[in-house]
Amino acid sequence: MTLLTVLIALVSVLLMAVILIQNPKGGGVDSTFGGNQANQLFGAAGSTDIVERATWVLAGLLFILCIAATLLAGSNVTGAAAEQLLSQ
Repeated sequence: MTLLTVLIALVSVLLMAVILIQNPKGGGVDSTFGGNQANQLFGAAGSTDIVERATWVLAGLLFILCIAATLLAGSNVTGAAAEQLLSQ
């Protein structure tokens, strides 16, 4: 469970970074984060596609990890713990 929590935190931080790198007007990687070099390397459309794909992949991974953590946490509840939760 600890490993899963660390993975969720890591993916969340990476997702925030990828979202902050994006240009809000759809122009590609922001120049503050080295966008000029990325645009020269991949082209303006190429860098946008890579950042957009990374956003979708990280969001999907975060979704899957959260569902897995929920299922794992639910399976760790024992009979005594479940009775205590229900009595509250």
